[in-house]
Amino acid sequence: MKAIHCATYGSAENLKLIDVAKPTPKENEVLIKVHYSAVNDYDWSMVRGIPGLYRLLFGLFKPKRPIPGMELSGTVESIGEGVTNFNVGDPVYGDISYHGFGSFAEYISISEKAIVRKPDNLSFTDAAALSHAANLAWQGLVDVGQIEMGMKVLINGAGGGVGTLGLFIAKTYDAEVTGVDTGEKLKTMEEIGFDHILDYKKTDFTKSKEKYDLILDAKMTRPPKSYIRVLSPNGKYVSIGGEIKNLLQLLFARKVRKKPVYMVGLKANKDLDKIHALYEKGLLKPVVDGPYPLAKTPWAIQHFGEGKHVGKVIISVME
Repeated sequence: MKAIHCATYGSAENLKLIDVAKPTPKENEVLIKVHYSAVNDYDWSMVRGIPGLYRLLFGLFKPKRPIPGMELSGTVESIGEGVTNFNVGDPVYGDISYHGFGSFAEYISISEKAIVRKPDNLSFTDAAALSHAANLAWQGLVDVGQIEMGMKVLINGAGGGVGTLGLFIAKTYDAEVTGVDTGEKLKTMEEIGFDHILDYKKTDFTKSKEKYDLILDAKMTRPPKSYIRVLSPNGKYVSIGGEIKNLLQLLFARKVRKKPVYMVGLKANKDLDKIHALYEKGLLKPVVDGPYPLAKTPWAIQHFGEGKHVGKVIISVME
């Protein structure tokens, strides 16, 4: 089978499309014929080995798991002994990161717990775009942020996967939503319905007089104190990740200084039933950048890493 292979840390351009052995499902595993996958921060960090601290997870000198990719949509090809939740031919999707990686390949064998059944009204393309980012957005806004009706919400990094899906979730709470990003993303943000749009290259929202009840940060390139300045008296700041030095400052501000700053501890696939319901009602629709063919994955990861993408970057694995 064909797969994207990362032999050593470095530029995404070093990734190769090669032939590897097709896996066989072990006990409690399913073999999935991958239809689509998606590019995430994990892939950008993994192929470069940056930040260096992540090499404790990826491998000190080269990747322990040379095939990147952490979400997918596809069809069950075969099942291993003990599998009870799926049958051959079932359409499935999910964020597989709790159980392994390797979705930039034509087939993957993974625990049946890593995936959920794909509803018939959800396309394979949209499914690959939803599993990770929609859960981050939901858990950031609803579970951690505890969004309420009519809140003033700001989403930083609003033109990516989490930001665009976060808008749709926030709008189900009749929120007034401000989006912060730059470049080509601004046009799409206007088209999908952000109430206010700020270009961070022109406007620093952390120095504004505006106050927000809830900030969802998909980037976190600043220390927490910058965001605290623009929170309303009972406001909350929620990060989904960012630069390590800022995350450490967030932990200090939360635990020691008791500031209203939080970070999402993602629970993979937990809220997909809620996402299904919004999708079915037409209240949520992923913005798809692509799909791009599997052979173009190195370019797509670089495109993502440079922040030039809009919404979710999707890879079409099928010929």
